[in-house]
Amino acid sequence: MNSPRPQMTAGGMGRRRFLANAALRGVGVSIGLPVLESLWHQNSGTAATICPAGPTRMAFVYVPNGVNLDHWRSTGDGRGYTLGQTLEPLAPFKSDFQIVNGLAHRNGFAGPDGAGDHARATATILTGMRPRKTAGADIRAGISVDQLAAADVGHATRFPSLELSCDAVRRSGSCDSGYACAYSYNMSWRNEHQPATPETNPRLVFERLFGAGRGADRAKSLAARSSHQRSILDFVMDEAGSLRRQLNADDRRKLEEYLTGIRDIERQLGRFDASATDGVADHDLPGEPPPTTSDHIRLMADMMVLAFQTDSTRIVTLMLAHDGSNRAFPEIGVGDGHHSLSHHENKADRLEKIAKIDRFYAEQFAYLLGRLRGVTWADGRTLLDDSMVVYASGLSDGNRHRHDDLPVILAGRAGGRLNAGRHLTLPGEQPMANLFVTMLGLMGAERDHFGDSTGSLDAVLA
Repeated sequence: MNSPRPQMTAGGMGRRRFLANAALRGVGVSIGLPVLESLWHQNSGTAATICPAGPTRMAFVYVPNGVNLDHWRSTGDGRGYTLGQTLEPLAPFKSDFQIVNGLAHRNGFAGPDGAGDHARATATILTGMRPRKTAGADIRAGISVDQLAAADVGHATRFPSLELSCDAVRRSGSCDSGYACAYSYNMSWRNEHQPATPETNPRLVFERLFGAGRGADRAKSLAARSSHQRSILDFVMDEAGSLRRQLNADDRRKLEEYLTGIRDIERQLGRFDASATDGVADHDLPGEPPPTTSDHIRLMADMMVLAFQTDSTRIVTLMLAHDGSNRAFPEIGVGDGHHSLSHHENKADRLEKIAKIDRFYAEQFAYLLGRLRGVTWADGRTLLDDSMVVYASGLSDGNRHRHDDLPVILAGRAGGRLNAGRHLTLPGEQPMANLFVTMLGLMGAERDHFGDSTGSLDAVLA
């Protein structure tokens, strides 16, 4: 096979498009490549050209049911602060994120529509809008920040956005005090009436990222790999060998690390496939070899990093579980359901179990940050440097269903434009939508207003 060649535009090399177009291709597969300085120089016409770090990426990671605030809260402001106990797994990345206190979703609180705080928590987290209370088909929330960004910049990548979840998906029925299940199980909304249903199976996400050609070609490729236990890399070996000969030593090492990472992910997916689960969350896991909750989350984190690394998309949402989830966590010794525990009534044993769950989720977020920081560009910058990742819950105190002083972490630097490495306490409560107005601007999708915003949140900027 021929070595991969980037497409040319009428005016010469489309340099930014090169990042997304370079790929190893075989029957039914297309493995997008990370940025390789050797190829960039070959196609730029000059060895002096610096391989670019790439565009800004945006991601949102949702944590359900609020947190144990006493263990979550960090102490001290600015850069010399001390992480809360449940955030200690994030210590190696302390310089890569900022904790933002004082953000709220007022449209999450009960009003004339009464109960349903868990549904509203998920529905408002990225929209800032109050969902219509209905269990029927006449759902209404608002377009979410990720989809607004995708509408403006999504045309530059294979996929305008990716919506992921580690939870089961419900599309109909009532899930919370008269609110449709669509509100509880979706954080991303294409418009006010249409949620963007997330994919829960990491295998299907993998095939979507690396599939090519017609549906029949992709199906044939997957069937061949499955029946003979072959790697997707086996279908592109000729092109990979040809590509290696074009690379300098550093890029050959980077390519090998990337391809090894893909093979490792395939092995993990094999375990997931073997479990034959159709929705891990809120269900008893089957016999060996079952994927644990951490396996599922980390596979989805891997998918996010691959999508960003190959510039397949620049916008991803990941629900760790829907709000109101009663998932148990036997792998950390918590057999009680999360939602049941969140109504802790200030009982010490329940609060301690919530803290264990909070720490568990922080460990998974640390894994994601580590993967993002492990991808480096030619000038030493990392994928995390060029990203902005919000880790948040739509509730602060699950016991009282509070939607103010939300637990929010903003990771990454957005190309040096975010002021990472500090604990930021806002002088007064601000709508979380203010943060989204700022993020939209950093994505090149400027808006003066979004959701219930009252302005931009310049305090997070460098």
